[in-house]
Amino acid sequence: MSLATDSADKPTLYKRIRADIEKRILTGEWPPGHRIPFEHELVARYGCSRMTVNKALSELAQADLIERRRRAGSFVRRPQHQSAVLKIADMRAEITALGRNYGYELISRKLRAATAADRERLGVKKAGKVVAISCRHSADNVPFAVEDRLIDLSSVPSAATADFSREPPGSWLLHHVPWTEAEHTISAIVADDRTAEALDIAVGAPCLVIDRYTWRSARTITAVRLLYPGDSHRLVARFKGG
Repeated sequence: MSLATDSADKPTLYKRIRADIEKRILTGEWPPGHRIPFEHELVARYGCSRMTVNKALSELAQADLIERRRRAGSFVRRPQHQSAVLKIADMRAEITALGRNYGYELISRKLRAATAADRERLGVKKAGKVVAISCRHSADNVPFAVEDRLIDLSSVPSAATADFSREPPGSWLLHHVPWTEAEHTISAIVADDRTAEALDIAVGAPCLVIDRYTWRSARTITAVRLLYPGDSHRLVARFKGG
């Protein structure tokens, strides 16, 4: 009788299992590297067959949210930091690796309904909420970069309560939210009054700009613009021929 019920409910039940696990991953409750309960534990929890659990886990693996390791179990997938041109680096780790002391200052944090400009920047059509963050990173007390970031709360609801006064948003996202695709756009501008003040450079000085977008299974996670003083930064990309 139980087998018949499980078979009849399988399409709904495996989707419920997948949705439950996906929610825990996307909210950051289960961060990258967290071990998913073993299949027999999920079977007991949901009162279903191993086949149903296996189907849910297989779809999560196909969506790049988890990775399955033979005999070890399933784990929340860690983000792949390497992109085609740049690495998505933790700013704190990047500055520390240079042998310099890292500093961080939250300039502003706003939780708001997404404006038309926010939705265009994130590439989303539906109305929703965002966290808009402006912050500054420094190296040995000298401004290193300023950051202007939007986080889509429909994709990352836990960002609404994250304490970005203590932890930089980029670091928090890398450690809590898996992503599957990223894009960088590199450009240059001259500093306006606001940028010049934030970076402690002259108005009109050149700035390196990196616009980055990250997605998870076609859902936008964040859009960020990083501005660096142009005279103290460079980009290096090394490739091997096929």
